[in-house]
Amino acid sequence: MINMKIFIHGCFIFTICLFSNNLNAQYKYPFQDPKLDVEKRIDNIISLLTLDEKILCLGTNPSIPRLGIKGTGHIEGLHGVALGGPGNWGRRKLVTTTTFPQSYGLAETWDTALIRRVAATEAYEARYIFQSAKYNTGALVVRAPNADIGRDPRWGRTEECYGEDAWFNGCMVQAYVKGLQGDDKKYWMTASLMKHFLANSNENERVRSTSDFDERLFREYYSLPFRMGIEAGSRAFMAAYNKYNGIPMMVHPVLKDIAVKEWGQNGIICTDGGALGLLWKEHKYYPDSAWAAAAAVKAGINQFLDRQVNPVTTALKQGLLKETDIDEVIRGDFRVMIKLGLLDPPEMVPYASIKDGEEPWMGTPNKELVKEVTRKSIVLLKNENNFLPLDKTKIKSIAVIGPYANQVLLDWYSGTPPYTISALEGIKNKLGNNVTVQWTTGKDADSVKTLAGSSDYMIMVLGNHPWCNAGWGQCPVPSDGREAVDRQTIYLEQEELIKQVYRINPKTAVVLVASFPYAITWTEHNIPAIVQLTHNSQELGTALADVLFGDYNPGGRLVQTWPRSMEQLPPMMDYNIRDGRTYMYFKGEPLYPFGYGLSYTSFSYSNFTVNSKAVKPGGEISIGVDIQNTGKRTGDEVVQLYIQHLHSIVERPLKELKAFKRITLQPGEKKTVLLKLKANDLKYWDENLHKFVLETDEVKLMAGSSSGDIKFQEVIDVARQ
Repeated sequence: MINMKIFIHGCFIFTICLFSNNLNAQYKYPFQDPKLDVEKRIDNIISLLTLDEKILCLGTNPSIPRLGIKGTGHIEGLHGVALGGPGNWGRRKLVTTTTFPQSYGLAETWDTALIRRVAATEAYEARYIFQSAKYNTGALVVRAPNADIGRDPRWGRTEECYGEDAWFNGCMVQAYVKGLQGDDKKYWMTASLMKHFLANSNENERVRSTSDFDERLFREYYSLPFRMGIEAGSRAFMAAYNKYNGIPMMVHPVLKDIAVKEWGQNGIICTDGGALGLLWKEHKYYPDSAWAAAAAVKAGINQFLDRQVNPVTTALKQGLLKETDIDEVIRGDFRVMIKLGLLDPPEMVPYASIKDGEEPWMGTPNKELVKEVTRKSIVLLKNENNFLPLDKTKIKSIAVIGPYANQVLLDWYSGTPPYTISALEGIKNKLGNNVTVQWTTGKDADSVKTLAGSSDYMIMVLGNHPWCNAGWGQCPVPSDGREAVDRQTIYLEQEELIKQVYRINPKTAVVLVASFPYAITWTEHNIPAIVQLTHNSQELGTALADVLFGDYNPGGRLVQTWPRSMEQLPPMMDYNIRDGRTYMYFKGEPLYPFGYGLSYTSFSYSNFTVNSKAVKPGGEISIGVDIQNTGKRTGDEVVQLYIQHLHSIVERPLKELKAFKRITLQPGEKKTVLLKLKANDLKYWDENLHKFVLETDEVKLMAGSSSGDIKFQEVIDVARQ
């Protein structure tokens, strides 16, 4: 008689052998099996790596040719794939790509759905370049978005951020992350690597400076956009150069204790370029590169933008670092590679087929998207007596004056666009042969005088040079700024040129192509019309002309407070924003408030409703308001909801943005806008309990068109139970 236990056991072993043989027949190594648990796949990879290969994986590309592992490195991508442009010329093969407005301009659209489309377009192009046989260059880890906060308008890299409000930044970061990574549930189109964790908003001393502030500001302000980005799916970020409360960020305990253990960041944490050397040369935190490298790995760094092989090897030999320390951190590199589908058969990865056909940046959809986002980014700052839009049928001559009128300037992290349309070209294209259009840079006083005296209207195109038109670390113009250089002033030197032109011809409009705020008090008091947009869009001139001549009604809004003077700014290195910094704590009168922007039409607000007079823990309330276009042009309004805690036991902001929505209305059209306020967004960080707390309080709701133009107010209760 057959022993059934032996029989069943034998069948089980036979089945396992058959499965193993089938597996071995299909995959050489277990990690190649896409059905295997991700962590088990990574276990297998690490077990197969030599020590030298593990050290190489601490670079920016964890490819292992011996095992057939093709990884990917990094590219810049703040507003389009950057495989060219000022910061990349000479470093790699030049590839033209769709080039959008600077991040600061993208934020000024106040349109998260649009920002997500921009990022998705960029991700598609990155995949195409990486996978197409025509190019086979680039990478799929995209260094974007910049989740740092523009707490001070003098910050040289203001152009890279989404403004001064942490929660608003977080909304934009989430949109960009989702766009870059795509909608597939299993795979990413590209990997979003956020920059620069954290409190990296000064340039002049960033390689040795310390950003100091309390635990509440860490939780509620400086880290919030990064946390929101991780919640949206990002699993990669770059550690900043600076210290936070005296500890360099690339070795700071918050990398592991908060980002990894609390927020679930289990992917790439990389250094900034050259940061390893700064740990011992500038910060003086360690005696040499081996000590610095060991500390960085133990803190959670798994990719170095420096040459890491010798320092890490030396650290191992000296016993400062163990091989198991490297094993622990490089797991994150392979988690990202697996999410990108680089270890799986191409037929299983939906994005693997993006490699054929016409270059996407040459297609009409991409060009139209650039036009749309550039138009939506333009902010109308002043329009006295409806000076704009200009009626092109009543103009015989127009002069365009300014140093940047006939060029589209690219910033340091820009790609190279397939074409550009300058302000001058856009205006000429719009007016055709029926209007005489002349221009001058403004450097020659005689030509300025002649054109101003002989033209019907003056369009002045002024602003900053995004990389200062100078060598690294140099900005000859005091109001300019860039990476490694903070602005010395916020006054526009070119305002003297505006005065010269205005004295001759008061029918002047000023176009500020600017990456940050300016204290243009004279211009605001005297010039009838002012518009602002940022650099870098390949369709800059088209969008600008559409606004100037009324084919598009501007609806962009500012994402920073524009001060009236330098005297309104706290010291640059004061990171305690409660000392009067940003619209949340500023008690003076700004030139233009946060959220500000005008329109060629008018809007009325009515029927303000709240579905509940109290919000409970874990709950939310709905706020409704009717918006009607009371003018004669189609236009966009951005409805904004701010809150103020009335009886908090801790210091709270004077105003905090908590919801917003951009809508388009035809003349006479009315829409009801619904905004949500979540109880979780009303919490503060309790430094004694070390957690977010919802306190019993009264909260004032404020709805309006900017932080300085509140239409309705209502007080609600916040209950603990």
